[in-house]
Amino acid sequence: MTLPGIEEIRALHEKYAPTQEAFDLVYTHCEIVWHLSAQLLAAAPLEWDGELVRAGALLHDIGVYHLYDADGNLDGGNYIRHGVLGHEILRGEGLPERLGRFCSHHTGVGLTEHDIRSQRLPLPPGDYLAESAEERVVMYADKFHSKSTPPKFLTAPSYARYVARFGTEKVHAFDALRAEFGEPDVTSLAARYGHRVV
Repeated sequence: MTLPGIEEIRALHEKYAPTQEAFDLVYTHCEIVWHLSAQLLAAAPLEWDGELVRAGALLHDIGVYHLYDADGNLDGGNYIRHGVLGHEILRGEGLPERLGRFCSHHTGVGLTEHDIRSQRLPLPPGDYLAESAEERVVMYADKFHSKSTPPKFLTAPSYARYVARFGTEKVHAFDALRAEFGEPDVTSLAARYGHRVV
């Protein structure tokens, strides 16, 4: 499988970003998720496809750009769709399906068909669960940084409190990821990027 390099990935972000502000927000977040993933993998005793993790982390949120309107406003009501929109972008660019899964399978701690139907989410019915270790680490790393205004880092307890509103099974899924990968050091990255930690 041929994966795009960092410059190709940046060019894709630039191609789809509707504004410089959107590019700065989304690309910086993706870069942070890459750094968090690399940190977690460095502590893990398994063999990983580091290039796949890099590409997956840097592209996982590219679909967010399709949620901006002509005036540069983000459609927060349809934000849940950003993963499938990103998968469509990568498919349209001729990138491997394995890479597109990082977009559609990273939301929350995984979305099931039951979640979609019971919550009436605007997504095609199906399971959107991270399966490979590479997909799981990117999905997990993503939980430690938010593109909110202003952007912020989250600690593991902060995210656990947040995800609890979606049910105990989501808390258990997050706890399983914590047990598998440990917790990243968000403090050093927060200082580097000038974002607060909550």
